[in-house]
Amino acid sequence: MTLADVGSEMELSPQELQRLRSENPALAVLDCREPSECTLSSLPGTLDIPMGQIPDRIAELNPGEDLVVMCHHGVRSLRVVQWLRRQGNFSRVKSLRGGIEAWSSEIDPEVPRY
Repeated sequence: MTLADVGSEMELSPQELQRLRSENPALAVLDCREPSECTLSSLPGTLDIPMGQIPDRIAELNPGEDLVVMCHHGVRSLRVVQWLRRQGNFSRVKSLRGGIEAWSSEIDPEVPRY
């Protein structure tokens, strides 16, 4: 299963991300929250790049692979997805709807909420 197989055009649910990660543990997940937020709550194996640094660090992202972007509630990550898609070569990118807050409440209550 790939990112194209789940969710809407721009977003996927926490349940869909959980299924993708179980099938592909190497799935790229970009956390675009600030470092102070990531220390409060995080998912293992994410690439942490604050939203404001993404334009300068875009070379760290592979446009040829599936990429899920997450934040606290899903607003910033959706903006990042829209920006990446406007760059022209990031078509395989979606936002985690509801962010880490939804992940914690719907998938893993051990992930702290803030």
